[in-house]
Amino acid sequence: MDRALRVAVVGAGPAGIYAADILTKAAPAASVDIFDRLPTPYGLIRYGVAPDHPRIKEIITALHNVLDDPRIRFIGNVDYGVDVKPEELAPFYDAVVLATGADKDRDLDIPGIDLPGSYGAADFVSWYDGHPDVPREWPLTATKVAVLGAGNVAVDVARILAKTADELLETEIPHNVHQGLLASPVTDVHLFSRRGPGQVKFTPMELRELDESPNVEVIVHPEGMEFDEGSLAAIRAKRSLKMCVDVLQNWCARDPRDRPRRLHLHFLQAPAEILGDADGVTGLRTETQELTGDGTVRGTGEFTDWDVQAVYRAIGYLSRPIADLPFDHATGTVPHDAGRVLDLDGEHVPGLYATGWIKRGPVGLIGHTKKDANETITSLLADVDALPPAVHRDPADVLGHLDRRGLAYTTWSGWKRLDEHEVGLGNPHGRKRIKVVPRQEMIDISGGR
Repeated sequence: MDRALRVAVVGAGPAGIYAADILTKAAPAASVDIFDRLPTPYGLIRYGVAPDHPRIKEIITALHNVLDDPRIRFIGNVDYGVDVKPEELAPFYDAVVLATGADKDRDLDIPGIDLPGSYGAADFVSWYDGHPDVPREWPLTATKVAVLGAGNVAVDVARILAKTADELLETEIPHNVHQGLLASPVTDVHLFSRRGPGQVKFTPMELRELDESPNVEVIVHPEGMEFDEGSLAAIRAKRSLKMCVDVLQNWCARDPRDRPRRLHLHFLQAPAEILGDADGVTGLRTETQELTGDGTVRGTGEFTDWDVQAVYRAIGYLSRPIADLPFDHATGTVPHDAGRVLDLDGEHVPGLYATGWIKRGPVGLIGHTKKDANETITSLLADVDALPPAVHRDPADVLGHLDRRGLAYTTWSGWKRLDEHEVGLGNPHGRKRIKVVPRQEMIDISGGR
C-alpha cells in the first residue's frame, strides 16, 4: 500500500500498542500517534496488575520495543474527548482507533453499597499500583474484610489485603502503599462467590498464589463446595477449571495451620446487603444459593450476616463513554462491526475504529487482545480508499495544536526518564524499580519524541 497513513490510537495499553504495531507492519509508510489520558504508557499492565505479579508485567518489554519504533509516537496526559474533542483531532489523521480499555467498577445494586467502607476493587487496585488519579492514602482500618467476586481481580485484591506489607517489599510497590499496608490490622479476609466452585473465573496460577504466603492460611469452607451436572460438564470441558477445582478440594480437606492471617473462600453466597450506618460498614449479609442443575444458581431465602468492617466488590470492569461518540452503557462498549465504529443508525462512522475492551468488553487475555487488534486493523486497511484524508499531514502539526491549547503532554523520551528514575530508586534496595506517581511527585516526563 503506497498511502502514508496518519493514524491516531487512543489508549496506550496493550490493545492500542498492538494495533499500532500491526498497522505499521502491514503498512510500512504509516505513522501512528498513541494518545493516553495518563502521563505514562502501558495502561492496565502498569496500573492494573498486582505488584507481586512480575511475570505478567514482563509483557512491558515487548510493548516497549513497539513504542521504540520511530513511526510510533506516544503522547500522554491528553484526555481524548475532554482535553481535545474528536472533531479537533480529526483534521490531523486519516483514521482514529479507540483503545481506551476499561477501568471503572461495575455497579452492584444492593442496600448499603454506598456506605463508608464499601469500595470498588478498581479503585483499590489503582491505589496499590500507584495510579496518578487516586489519593496516596487508603483507609485500611478493618480487621475483617469481605471481597465479592470469583475472578482474577477478586483474588488479587484478597491476596494483597491478606499479605503482610513486608512480603511485597521485593516488588515495585510504591513507598506510600507499603506504609499503608504496614499499618493494616487485618486478620481475616473473606472471599465470597455467588456461584459454585465449578463456575469460578480465576486462573489456576492466580488461585495457587493465594497459598504462597507463609503468613496467610487459606481456608476453603465446605459449605458451598457443591457440583451439579452443569458444573461437572464445565469441569470436564475446561482443563484450567478442573485444575482450580482440584486445588480447592485439596485445601478444603486439609487441616488448618496456625498462621497470623486467614483468607476464607466461600461459595454459593450472594451479597444481599451491606450492613452499617453513617460511620461505616459493620457487616455483610449474604443469601445462600443453590445450583439448579445447569450450573446456574438461585436464592434459597437463607441469609447469613458476616462480621466485617469493609467490603470490596470485584464483579467486573466497565469502560467509560467517550464524549460525543456512540456508546452502549449496558455492555460498556462502542457499537461496531469488525472494529468499525457504528453510529445510532448502525452506519460506520468514517475513519473511526475500536479495539480491546472498549470494543468487546472486559474479557479475554493478551492473546485475545492481539487477535482483536488484528481484526480492527484489517478492517481499517480494507477501508483505505474510502477514508477521509488528513488535512494536516505533518506530524509536527498536531503537537503545535496541543501547544496552542496549553496542554502539558508527556512523551516517549519523557517516559524513558521516568523509567530510569524508578529503576534507580529500586537498585539500592535490591529491587527492579520503585514506582512513583508522576503527576503527584512532579517528575518531569514532557518534551522530546
